[in-house]
Amino acid sequence: MDNWRLIIGVLLFLLGGSALKGWAQDDRRVRAERIYEHLIEGRGDSIYAALNDEAQRQLSPAVFADTWRQLTGQFGALQSAGAWTQEAVQGVELCRRDLTFERYRLRLLVGFDADGRLNTIRVVPAPEPAGAPAVAFDRTLMEERDTVVVTDGYRLPATLTLPRLKEEGRRVPCVVLVHGSGPNDRDETIGPNKPFRDLAWLLAYRGIATLRYDKRTKVYGADCVPQGRRLDMDVETVDDALSAVRLAAGLPQVAADSVFVLGHSQGGMMAPRIAQRSPQVAGIIIVAGPARPFEDLLVEQSEYLASLTTPSEQTRARLDELKRQVANVKRLGTPAFSDTIALPLGLPKGYWEFLRAYRPVEVASALTCPLLVLQGERDYQVTMQDYGLWLMGLLTRPKAQLKSYPALNHLLQEGKGKSTPLEYNEARPVPSCVADDVAGFIRGRDVR
Repeated sequence: MDNWRLIIGVLLFLLGGSALKGWAQDDRRVRAERIYEHLIEGRGDSIYAALNDEAQRQLSPAVFADTWRQLTGQFGALQSAGAWTQEAVQGVELCRRDLTFERYRLRLLVGFDADGRLNTIRVVPAPEPAGAPAVAFDRTLMEERDTVVVTDGYRLPATLTLPRLKEEGRRVPCVVLVHGSGPNDRDETIGPNKPFRDLAWLLAYRGIATLRYDKRTKVYGADCVPQGRRLDMDVETVDDALSAVRLAAGLPQVAADSVFVLGHSQGGMMAPRIAQRSPQVAGIIIVAGPARPFEDLLVEQSEYLASLTTPSEQTRARLDELKRQVANVKRLGTPAFSDTIALPLGLPKGYWEFLRAYRPVEVASALTCPLLVLQGERDYQVTMQDYGLWLMGLLTRPKAQLKSYPALNHLLQEGKGKSTPLEYNEARPVPSCVADDVAGFIRGRDVR
């Protein structure tokens, strides 16, 4: 199926234009259906006429005239076309329809400017159906209690998930779940997916408690920084994780010497610092944790997302500006640094100074507690390059284990091929094998 890129590439563009906020959903789908009919009937002129001005400057009617014949020649006759649905991608509302051919499933994405001009028509592989079954909450095997994680007066709503045990009074291990970047809730909700909730329930089935909480930036927004402090990773992530560890260790149901920290993405990057600052941490699990400078990941992610489309001039300009900002970040602490250049993501100088000084692999290699690194091989946000850096940095580190999963992406969703943001809009739960490995690690077993 490698040749599909040669055929689909002619339709792969996402051009400037506003989202369809003023339109009714039915109007969008009617227009999308019309474009679909033009496509299957080879009416390239009609599709071209529907394009906005920028798209017309870059494309020609011939691009679309023969596309359907090439698709069916490569993948066989169309077997069925699914219903139109909608999703937001990179700020644009797209109509989507899954097409099942004899030999492959594809997804057609169509989007329009606010004035109805076509700005997007993409054909991509349709996501694989979820392989893992949905994670169910079983009241006979687990219970959940509301609690609060408190740091410097900041109160973060939290959930304690406990396994129901036959032996009364037995204390269990507990895992504190630490979020990735952004204002995440306690479930780390992204689209229909809730990976932290899934992990909490999966671990409860395995006799392990979890504590998860809403992130401070979600609860307090711009007011998340204590007086006299500046925004950095300690304020955003580490301080609250330490409070959660203390809370978990003091619970009567939890074995105080078996409190572990599981950090995902940014939380994984900061997990070594959490353990460095707390003797109560019995071990850490780093899931999709960056090992490279954070600013380098920003550029790599942005370049990858731009490669999924034929980028507009605006997209290229934004990428160039990001690279200029990142180059300036790398000059922090030198005379070449410029205070007149905006910093990436609008984050303050102190935030980037903290990140530039922090070396997660070096901190992890100096820890004495057990350590587990887990990585999805399909992850485009934190890649196998990061995993390789963890591997090399921890080669001589006792009690360190590492494992990668060929089918998983950044959210621990199963699928095939390199992941894209579209997958995050598909409900795909965390597979049980991840919880098996985490539980085995907590109980001192080798992860294979």
